Amino acid sequence: MKPNAFIGKTKPPTAAELTAALGPAKAAWDGLLAEMAQENGLTAEWKSYSVKMGWALQLRRKGRNIVHLGPRQGSFQAAIIFGDKAMAAVWEAKWPQRIRKILSEAPRYPEGTGVRIEIKKPKDVEIVKQLAAVKLAN
Repeated sequence: MKPNAFIGKTKPPTAAELTAALGPAKAAWDGLLAEMAQENGLTAEWKSYSVKMGWALQLRRKGRNIVHLGPRQGSFQAAIIFGDKAMAAVWEAKWPQRIRKILSEAPRYPEGTGVRIEIKKPKDVEIVKQLAAVKLAN
């Protein structure tokens, strides 16, 4: 997967910088943000834990992290951490083979299983919305 587009930046990206980095994936980014805000009441906040890591847009509800969106050149990464209960619910759903592979290879951390999906086009957004719905329900 490509590195974060804003590594080395000390301030969050401007709208113009984000558009330039995402390129054609900007439509998917905008669509996901709008739908997540409208359907799930999520708020967005830029976060950077280190200049070496770059910037990510955190989507939260009532202080709970739901999805992290990391801008890349021409795409973005959606990352969701699932606890054990939520991960069990994820496995109960039917997923395309490529998503099942991502789920099976997801690294396990003390706080849960970290699922990362690269988003390039609007159709990829639906998978992220479905995964976020599982996280929100558990």
